[in-house]
This record gives sequence, structure tokens and C-alpha cells, in this order.
Amino acid sequence: MRTEIVINKYFDKCAAINFEEVFVKMANRFILNETSYHGAGAIKEIATEVKARGFKKAFICSDPDLVKFGVTQKVIDVLAENNMDYELYSNIKPNPTIENVQAGVETFKAAGTDYLIAIGGGSSMDTAKAIGIVINNPEFADIRSLEGTAATKNKSVPVLAVPTTAGTAAEVTINYVITDAEKNRKMVCVDPHDIPVVAFIDPEMMSSMPKGLTAATGMDALTHAIEGYITAGAWELSDMFHLKAIEIISRSLRGAVDNTPEGREGMALGQYIAGMGFSNVGLGIVHSMAHPLGALYDTPHGIANAIILPTVMEYNAEATGEKYRDIAKAMGVHGTENMSQDEYRKAAVDAVRQLSSDVGIPADLKDIVKKEDIPFLAQSAYDDACRPGNPKETSVEDITKLYESLV
Repeated sequence: MRTEIVINKYFDKCAAINFEEVFVKMANRFILNETSYHGAGAIKEIATEVKARGFKKAFICSDPDLVKFGVTQKVIDVLAENNMDYELYSNIKPNPTIENVQAGVETFKAAGTDYLIAIGGGSSMDTAKAIGIVINNPEFADIRSLEGTAATKNKSVPVLAVPTTAGTAAEVTINYVITDAEKNRKMVCVDPHDIPVVAFIDPEMMSSMPKGLTAATGMDALTHAIEGYITAGAWELSDMFHLKAIEIISRSLRGAVDNTPEGREGMALGQYIAGMGFSNVGLGIVHSMAHPLGALYDTPHGIANAIILPTVMEYNAEATGEKYRDIAKAMGVHGTENMSQDEYRKAAVDAVRQLSSDVGIPADLKDIVKKEDIPFLAQSAYDDACRPGNPKETSVEDITKLYESLV
């Protein structure tokens, strides 16, 4: 099924590099893909789009495991069947680095390619976005200059996005994250010029995901939906997306982990809807605290988010009005209309903890975080681009205590 979405450009999200001028609202802007395809077999439409847009040669970004296990080949087969040329680039780490991007830029130039196909999870998508931005904005060849909201002038090289995980929603966001391995930190980059022009959300591309990855990416999607719903930049249009995403993810994730068709289809849609929302309004300190774990320990992003989410929800509760009642109801909790504020807030947190436990996510960070690293982690989280969107004002000291409570 093909869905075309009209872009509404009416929200100003100022994720400034000094991280203090974020979410200065002038008018509400919403940026989405030009076109998205949803459903089993959606990748076949890649040929339709390539022909219609007159593209000549694809630069395929996909990680080594997807290449090894034949997932990337499914897209390559579509190109081959239609006599379409391509160059495969798989020098991509799970948390892609500056070096991965730099090597990709040079390979793109040498290959004579004119568009990108990103196949994978956030790692492949983020690498492709960064490559596409640098190719068309060569003054940003220093990858570190892209952190925050770089003032790029030109749209990225066109990116066609094929997610293989149901979680990051990178195929519909204006964000990407690149690791600065030298400084042990992740750089969050926000740029409307990087959004893929077309997304192909095909649940069949996600069916080979192992249970652990399905659980982790699914909880990442839930985190996007919940943080997006309570973030400082949230408004009615984004609320609509986030509440529906919470509902779909909550009813689908357990089935997706068991690899049921219904679960896979639900998660493919739910994570995309969450991405439609949070990309335009921001996140909060769950992501701020998860990013340094990925940079320092290479912790899978979804697992870090899932572990941190309930604790930060408790911390943020006082700044969320009645929104936790809506979250609890969307997650299937009955009787929320008769609950007190304390009861529905607890019910929302408990529902998240139960879902996380049901899909096998660890309950704490004891096996991940070294206590002596907490000061570095807390400062990194406070400096992270997602922190200003948190609904509750926070501090390095508060974030330190949150980390300590999880170890």
C-alpha cells in the first residue's frame, strides 16, 4: 500500500548547538517524507521510485551482518531485476563513527553514484544521512561540524530508506547520531535537509530480526513515543501520533518478539508513527542518558533506553499533568478514568516496566555501567541535544542520582 503525506512546514525546533535555545516556538512545523510505502512487499516499489526520479546508480549503505545474512540482498535483487546499477558500502559499525562516514563519502565520490539506499536500522540510516549531507554540503566535511543544528544550505543526496528494525524510525526523522570515538561521545545532529525522500516500511524486511534485537528496538520505539508525548515541544498534532504509537507498540511488541506476522506488522507501523511525531518535537533525558552508554560501552541504544525509561518517567511525573493517564490507557490499563493522579502515574510506569520485563530487557544498568564513570556519563547526558526537551528542568546532579539509582 502506498501512502503519500503532505508536508506541513509549521514548527520551529531550535536544537541549538549551545543547547540552551531549544524549542523556541514561533509557529508549528512538521516535516515528513515526501512519500512512504507500507506493507509486505513494499520494497518492490523501490524500482518504481528510482525510475520516476531518474536516478542512475545507487550507493547502498548496509551493515555487514545484514549483508552476510542475505537481508540486503532482497533489495539488491529488486535492483537487479530492473537492471539498475549500484555500489555496496558496508563499512558501518553498530554505533557508526566519524571514520565510517568519512570513508563512505570518499567511496561515494569514487563510485559515480547519484542517490543512496539505506538498508538497516539506525546505524545504516544515520551513516547514509551523514554521507548525503556532506556530499551536497562539502563545507561540512569535518563531521564534527554537523553536531547540533548545522546550517547546511543544500538538501542531502536523495536517500531511499528501508528499515530492517522496528524501532529507530530513522527513515522518517530529521535526526542522526554519529559517534566521536576519540572523545567517547555521541553527536546528535538535527537537520531538516537529511530526511529520506522515500521510506519503504516492509515488515518482511524485519522478520529475520532475533528476539533480543526485536525487543530492544521495540522498546526504543516506545521510548520515542512516550518521550515525544511528554516533551517540552509537544503539541496536539504530535500528541495524536504519539498516543497512537504507544497503543500500537504496546499491543504488538510481545507478538513481534515471538515473530508473529501481526506483531511484526504492528511494530513496523507503530515505530514509524512514533518517528513522525518525535522527529518534529524532540525527546528528553532518557535519550540523553542512553547516548553516552552507547558511546562509552557500545550498549545497544534500545536496551539503554528501555532500562532507563521507567526510572526517568518516575522522575518526570510531576511535570506531566494528566498525560500519564493517557499513556496508561494507551498501554491497555483498565479503569484509568477512576484513578487518582498518583495511581495513574504509577500505572503508566508499571505498564512500561511490565512490557520491558515481558520481552526480556534487563531491569538495571549494573552489568553495564562502572560507578567511576558516572560523573562523565552525567555530564555527557546533560550536554546532550535531547536534554533541553525534557518536561522537567534537570541538572547534572539530578542525572547523576538517576544513574546511581540504576546501578
